[in-house]
Amino acid sequence: MPSITVRNVPDEVHRALRVRAAQHGRSAEAEIREILENAVQPEGRVKLGSLLARIGSKINLTDEEFSIFDQSRDKTPAKPLDF
Repeated sequence: MPSITVRNVPDEVHRALRVRAAQHGRSAEAEIREILENAVQPEGRVKLGSLLARIGSKINLTDEEFSIFDQSRDKTPAKPLDF
């Protein structure tokens, strides 16, 4: 697993990290890992289908309008790749 070294952390930040870690019952290193994980994880993963459904509901497509898309869609099966 990779490691990171952070240099020149101000004393007050280091002290606050130790206090925060103690409040959560973990080491300062574990607290920093938790902070980093929370900082880089997306708020909520949105799946493509959900996103498209949300977009469709915003433009208020009627069933009739939606059926136009279904009728114009190419329904022929895809050909398998041949290497």
